[in-house]
Amino acid sequence: MEHEQPDADDDIEVAPGVRIRRSELKFTPLRAGGPGGQNVNKVSNGVELRWNLATSPALRPDQRELLREKLGKRVNGEGEFILRAVEFRERLANLESAQQRFVDLVSAALKQQARRRATRPTRGSDRRRREAKSHRSAVKRERRSAADE
Repeated sequence: MEHEQPDADDDIEVAPGVRIRRSELKFTPLRAGGPGGQNVNKVSNGVELRWNLATSPALRPDQRELLREKLGKRVNGEGEFILRAVEFRERLANLESAQQRFVDLVSAALKQQARRRATRPTRGSDRRRREAKSHRSAVKRERRSAADE
């Protein structure tokens, strides 16, 4: 049974209307650190994903700026988004993990926050607030000694 490799020109949809070509992503093997004995010193099972968001044709300038701001330290000086996946012992699992984390991070960064619509407090919440204030005031008044007054 042969393992299917995705086409290099498949698009990855990271947000509505934003599709990134798989060919824009560069995967580099890494040596994973941590436990594993000799194996960890000879096998490169980790994966580093790089995506140049500064030159990506999939993004509008405002989206590019938003990603640069929200992804922060994950974007280097050349505008490359860098993600390392070393949590699994198999390279394929790390590759899939890196792609999924890439999609999750970029889609979360591109998601627009809904603007807060200012509302007035309800009559009930206003009444409860005033009752709590008067109750607290009464508790403090009762604590005072006769000498304070």
